[in-house]
Amino acid sequence: MSTVDLSQFHKTFFEESQEGLDAMEVALLALDSGSTDTELVHTIFRAAHSIKGGAATFGFTDVAAFTHVAESLLEEVRSERRGVDAELIDMLLRSVDCLRAMLARSRSGEPVADAESEALRVELNTLVSGEPAAAAVVAAPKAAQVEAWNIRFIALPHLLQTGNDPLRLFRELQQLGRLEVLRAFVVEAAPAQLAQLDPGQCYLGWELRLHASVTRADVAAVFDWVDGDCELSIDPVEATAAAEPAPAAPAAVAPKAGSTPRAVRETASASSDGGSIRVGIDKVDALINMMGELVITQSMLSDIAENFDPSQLERMREGLLQLERNTRELQESVMRIRMLPIGSVFNRFPRLVRDLENKLGKQVKLELHGEHTELDKTVLEKIGDPLVHLVRNAIDHGLESPEKRRAAGKSETGTLRLDAYHEGGNIVVQISDDGAGLNRAAIISKAEQRGLIRVGQELDDAEVAELIFQPGFSTAAQATDLSGRGVGMDVVRRNVRDLGGTVGVRSQTGKGSVFTISLPLTLAIIDGLVTAVGGERYIVPLISIIESLRLQPDMIRKIAGGGEVFHFRESYLPIMRLYRSFGCQDAITNIEQGIVVVVEEEGKRVGLLVDDLLGQQQAVVKSLEAHYQRVQGISGATILSDGSVALIVDVSGVVRLGQQRSKAA
Repeated sequence: MSTVDLSQFHKTFFEESQEGLDAMEVALLALDSGSTDTELVHTIFRAAHSIKGGAATFGFTDVAAFTHVAESLLEEVRSERRGVDAELIDMLLRSVDCLRAMLARSRSGEPVADAESEALRVELNTLVSGEPAAAAVVAAPKAAQVEAWNIRFIALPHLLQTGNDPLRLFRELQQLGRLEVLRAFVVEAAPAQLAQLDPGQCYLGWELRLHASVTRADVAAVFDWVDGDCELSIDPVEATAAAEPAPAAPAAVAPKAGSTPRAVRETASASSDGGSIRVGIDKVDALINMMGELVITQSMLSDIAENFDPSQLERMREGLLQLERNTRELQESVMRIRMLPIGSVFNRFPRLVRDLENKLGKQVKLELHGEHTELDKTVLEKIGDPLVHLVRNAIDHGLESPEKRRAAGKSETGTLRLDAYHEGGNIVVQISDDGAGLNRAAIISKAEQRGLIRVGQELDDAEVAELIFQPGFSTAAQATDLSGRGVGMDVVRRNVRDLGGTVGVRSQTGKGSVFTISLPLTLAIIDGLVTAVGGERYIVPLISIIESLRLQPDMIRKIAGGGEVFHFRESYLPIMRLYRSFGCQDAITNIEQGIVVVVEEEGKRVGLLVDDLLGQQQAVVKSLEAHYQRVQGISGATILSDGSVALIVDVSGVVRLGQQRSKAA
């Protein structure tokens, strides 16, 4: 008899568990803010219950055991036997973090439980069962101690057709304690003849005994998913040694691991699994509808081709126009499938802000706007880290302590605002705060110490703000676990530029700062400048271009080693001859006759010598690696309107290529 390979469902389980944990965290943060909505508690409980059930089904026993204890605690809250306070919320948030880590280890095949998860599980269990030592003294009567449960479970005939499996239920019961099968039997309604037996129907029942000191609700919760699909009775087994004191729970020696403040949770990384995407049914329907239109148009053109007559030229022209429209709309529909709301990134910040508030002793009001703004999935996955860094910086450096804000005549609570919106063909994300703003004097002083500017050099606000993006730049006197090592803002800019975007900052002393990130809607299409080099065409991304100019002889200098530089805005930049980098024939070799395109990447500027500029064009990026191999200095290829192929210049790769050749010269 063949068995189902459950590993094929693991990916879905991990995705759904991650969503469940996100929902738990959002609801816990809402409770922490003072909400009394009982539906929030039910949401948290349902998420924990689903994770526990899935983990038990797929054999992740450590995850199921941990979630079971957390679920028991939530059941007490749900049944109003336990109130909600800050300590409880903090413990449940730590449980969410712990489950995330356990699921990550499960996904990578590592041992799931570790010392931290075990310590937290014991701590949760202690909270659920009460302080063992104290309970032994105070709760002398111990009236209704239940050590085991008799369970009578009879599956109704249609149970298997609902997708439920009795074995899964039994495995879940085993997470609560030792399960003993007292009797398995065939129900009276079963057909008497084997030939009449329907393999899709279930005619079995079981009498079980669960040896576990759990509540009836814990046992009943296992059967939540088969409510209406079975006959069920759950009865307690009388304790045989009721007079004896309750055995000391292992929690009595449990370490107080959770009593120490935890570091701010790292929320930077989104799911590392980029192999799938969930698409709204409306987008799929639009795609199917568009495919239908395309098939109709193709059928019409085929009919014209088979029975061609000059009188049908007008009909053929209309058909080609219709094909063009259909193709364009199909392209837009396909691109929309990759678009996901930026709210999935924004949702991690309430937790981050809460942790930073507690750690830094500041009061922050977080405002999120534009969560439904959609962004390409790839861009969305990579923008999380830069945004997390900017938010941490805003709270650590930007917003003042309540005392300083009060002294400055401000509200004790600072405001941190995240906005996302469309602007032109880009997505703009703004992180703004009403804090102290950039410390202009400290930035200039630091820049002078590092030799980035001359002592006494006059800088406007934009030039001062630009200094914070220099590698290794920090005005902090002492590095902390949050900031101060100067490895942040330059990395933010580099990551944003890798996405084809830009980042800038406006600041006003005493009134706050606004960081603005502008991102392309997708990485599949870029805006580029088409250049000619010999008989070839190269596309330079517009985002990297500073300026293009024709050099005069007095602007060019030869340097030792055979290099060439040119004078540009009070500095000298190296010249890179693209025809040498890519081995192009018949290119212009006289610099004065060609055009130099000044590009900037990672804070370095160079001039690319090309023959001519042919105009701007949106380029659909095709991967070279997928069809050929990786080529240094080239990020991909595209097809021009005349059908020819143009290569897309990887500016950072070209810069590195030039540096290697300079060293080798």
